[in-house]
Amino acid sequence: MPSWRSTLTQAGITDPRLRADHTHAARRVLRREPAPYLTLRLLAAPPLVPWLSTGLAFMNLVDDVAETGTPGVRAAGLAALAGRVESALATGESPDPLLRAYAHAVRGRGLPGHWITRFLDGAATAEAAFDGFAAEEDFQAYLDDYAWPGIMVFTGLQYQGGPDPAQAAGWRAFVDAAQRVDFLADLAGDLAEGRLCIPRSRLAEHSVTRADLEQARETPAVRALLAAECARARTALAAAEGILDLTEPGLRPVVAAMTELMGHQLAAVEKAGTGALRKDVGYGLAAPVGTLVRALRRR
Repeated sequence: MPSWRSTLTQAGITDPRLRADHTHAARRVLRREPAPYLTLRLLAAPPLVPWLSTGLAFMNLVDDVAETGTPGVRAAGLAALAGRVESALATGESPDPLLRAYAHAVRGRGLPGHWITRFLDGAATAEAAFDGFAAEEDFQAYLDDYAWPGIMVFTGLQYQGGPDPAQAAGWRAFVDAAQRVDFLADLAGDLAEGRLCIPRSRLAEHSVTRADLEQARETPAVRALLAAECARARTALAAAEGILDLTEPGLRPVVAAMTELMGHQLAAVEKAGTGALRKDVGYGLAAPVGTLVRALRRR
């Protein structure tokens, strides 16, 4: 693995101030999400790493503002952030080194601005005011408004000039699967925070109440509901298998590892059954380490 200085140079980032800005963004990711950061550093082609780590830092920043505080605090924070982002993208300047780095990444890689606008708009509506899904259609709207543009402000930086329609559609399928697995793995924590991420119509189909889930009731109906949700996630994961063909070669080892870990996590949810209502389901240690070792060997 090349040094960080060498990685910045290979990405063509030579200006001292910009190198410091991208380093600031990378450190933010390392503190918040060390596993994704290390996966990028170890598996991605060095010329892509600074752009993607900065994109991930920006995505995390928006997520953090959208998920922190009361609805009023979130709305005010996102409105202020949107103004700072717009200014940074227009001028390349900002008091925030992360926004300077992201503006440089967007310009350098040619990412279309509509992904950023959609993400910020979705953060202020679909995420900040989230109150669950009435039906599958609402879940799909959440993906379109927030989750899909959210992943594109990050992964879209792999493509010089931005993703083409086929590549963007591939990431739409990927985020559908990723969001389903994430919601299932975080069921217990979300319910504890008052968030129900399974469409209410599907609870009704199985004659399950929200209280059944919040109290982790071990009933045939609850087990059937969770099994059906896992089956939907399995189908979505299979539908996203073509993403590697749409990924830049330098990022394919990372995406392959991400997909493998999603499969591991979904299997853990399936095994946990109603236990997923009592405790969030993580990756554990063996699966990520094994995935990383295999990816390094393949690389």
